[in-house]
Amino acid sequence: MKMITILGPTASGKTDIAAHLAYELGAEIISADSRQVYRGMDIGTGKDLEDYIVNGTPVPYHLIDICDAGAKYNLFQYQEDFLKAYDDITSRGVLPILCGGTGLYIESVLKGYHLSPVPQNPELRASLEGKSLEELTVMLKELKAKAGSNMHNKTDVDSCQRAIRAIEIESYNLENPIPVRDFPAIDSIIIGVNIDRDERRRKITNRLRKRLDDGMVDEIKQLLASGIPAEDLIYYGLEYKYITEYVIGKTSFDDMFRGLEIAIHQFAKRQMTWFRGMERRGFKIHWIDAMLPMDEKVKAIKELIK
Repeated sequence: MKMITILGPTASGKTDIAAHLAYELGAEIISADSRQVYRGMDIGTGKDLEDYIVNGTPVPYHLIDICDAGAKYNLFQYQEDFLKAYDDITSRGVLPILCGGTGLYIESVLKGYHLSPVPQNPELRASLEGKSLEELTVMLKELKAKAGSNMHNKTDVDSCQRAIRAIEIESYNLENPIPVRDFPAIDSIIIGVNIDRDERRRKITNRLRKRLDDGMVDEIKQLLASGIPAEDLIYYGLEYKYITEYVIGKTSFDDMFRGLEIAIHQFAKRQMTWFRGMERRGFKIHWIDAMLPMDEKVKAIKELIK
């Protein structure tokens, strides 16, 4: 039984498509979103759980709300959780649909990346404390050159915390041969949701306004009030970075909105760069137009998987 993968940039409507397809095929969805794993981070991560109800029927989904906000979920854990969900779904004779926009997560399961868990190194962290993001980035590039690994994308180094964690991983892997973990490459038909750049920008801006109207600032205030440190929310980037900085008084509302809007546009562009890179790395992606009516999109995908 082949899996179906539906990928696309933020605001392309991929979840809605996956849910309608799952409804028609009796399938279940496995999320491939690096931030929707966190409980309580709902509006800012765009969970849009109402998308998983089609014609009044709930569509089963997996790997959403599986760990606490403030935790540091990683690619290794995602692979483990994906495999559990995938084995559970297929063991019941049900078709799995992988859906999301985190290209690294998607590629890691389709290709079967072999990863090892990397423990925290308090001594290394203490030695890096106080270094600038620029200094950390230079160190990380040097380590990656030694290890022969690539910078995944700018999210490796979009904050000092992430850069330190990336240095920790590279340092560990240099000193410790990685034990091979048995992770099979998963055979999948890949559908990409292609949205015109101007339309994508329009949808991103409208969606940001709606999320702010729906209480995204209050969501972040509640997370802070629950005891999660501001720097832990800032670590998650995008909405959580910019709105947390606004809530703690570092920026004004207007500056937060403008900065966040630009950051989301840049993020969507990086997602598309990743997906185009997947094509260069040998993945066949069947692109469908995001602007088609839903029944036409579902019909086109059903034709592809015949």
